[in-house]
Amino acid sequence: MQCADPLRGKSQRIGNRNSDAASANVKSQNATRAMGSRIFTMHHAAIIGELGILPSSEIAMPSKPDWKNREAQEGQRGPIAIENHAASPTGSELLDLEEGVQGVHEELRKATISQITLTLLAALAICYFAKLVLVTIFTSILIAFILEPLVRGFAKIRIARTVGSALAVLLVLAMFYGLTYFFYQRAVDFVHQLPKMSAEIRKVVGKYQQNAVDIRQSAQNVIPPTTDDKNAVPVKVQQERGLSSLVGGAEIADLGEVLLTVAFIPFLVYFMLTWQEHARRSTVRLFPPQNRLTVYQTLGKISEMMKGFIVGNFIIGLFMAVATGIGFAFLHLPYFYFLGLISGFLSLVPYLGVILAILPPVASGAGVLHGSGFVIVALLIFGLHVFSMNVLYPKVLGGRLELNPLAVTLGLLTWGWIWGAMGLILAVPVLGSIKIVCDNVEGLQPFGQLLGEGSERNKQAREAGR
Repeated sequence: MQCADPLRGKSQRIGNRNSDAASANVKSQNATRAMGSRIFTMHHAAIIGELGILPSSEIAMPSKPDWKNREAQEGQRGPIAIENHAASPTGSELLDLEEGVQGVHEELRKATISQITLTLLAALAICYFAKLVLVTIFTSILIAFILEPLVRGFAKIRIARTVGSALAVLLVLAMFYGLTYFFYQRAVDFVHQLPKMSAEIRKVVGKYQQNAVDIRQSAQNVIPPTTDDKNAVPVKVQQERGLSSLVGGAEIADLGEVLLTVAFIPFLVYFMLTWQEHARRSTVRLFPPQNRLTVYQTLGKISEMMKGFIVGNFIIGLFMAVATGIGFAFLHLPYFYFLGLISGFLSLVPYLGVILAILPPVASGAGVLHGSGFVIVALLIFGLHVFSMNVLYPKVLGGRLELNPLAVTLGLLTWGWIWGAMGLILAVPVLGSIKIVCDNVEGLQPFGQLLGEGSERNKQAREAGR
């Protein structure tokens, strides 16, 4: 009987025509639904009218009095019984739904892989065909990073950034001119000394020439020339006359193009130094607000990586130049200081540097060194290269690059093919920048892990092994 008391209280209030809370809630819900229905109808009717799908005369718009009458009628009906017709899906329906979702995910994954592959191929094509412009830009960026501390030093003594940047660029140009003049004079002196060493050089070269002649004669004895080869008519290919022939050949035309492009480097460096902050802020603003912090942090990490890479390589190259110069002096090589400087900085090229560093002293010592001398030069350069790559690089550069050897080797091969000799110099900083971008973009983090050294546990294991 106590359970029926609330019902008797409600029926008594309804009988006395007093308001009931449940009835008031239902009325307010009905009014809300009516208002939402009217707004939905008016909105879609306006869209249909603008698109011209139906003429405005045929669009049924609910009038205000009708809406009021309908609201009053719904309010007089009293509480509406709401039935739940939703039924739980069966197991087969859930299985079909799961398979459909998996199929959609698989299609999206394939589309993403295809899009990334096409984007990568397009980027490589652009880098190949625009290599002269891109190499000039990246070289200017490297020089700008090198000169940035000097410009900041000028700013500390109250020199404007524009004036300090101009002074830094002029200082680099003067240094470049001085080094070019010095190396040119040493090269001229070396050429003048060649006649004195010609006898020794002829002996060394004569042995290889005689071996080549013997091999050719042996091949002719084994495979004698046929009568068709003797009666063959020589064919001369005449080069088509064009713009390159008018200016003195394709080589001169290519050299002029390179010099014209290189002439832009001082101007690019100057504007990169003076407009550095503007370029950075503008680059960040190119992205949506929710991604600007990530972009700003990524640019900061790339900047720190570039600075560490340049300073570290300069310190290691200077050490290598001094060490090889001292070794060449003990071997009595001519112009040992010149050869030591070239060989020391050439050894900075990863993996290929040891081969490039051996060539200058071997060519210079052709008339001075003998069999054991060449072996000593090769062992000296190889030992210093191994020491610098395995001891100095981890200590000086530390974990700034975090690139695995396989990625570096493939990067040298790829960028060397695309950009030539400059690609070997720019490969490591470009690859490091790509890795930093991949590490800070959520969808590209697997590619960053592919280029990196692995997890923290693997890094600690390698450090413990050393």
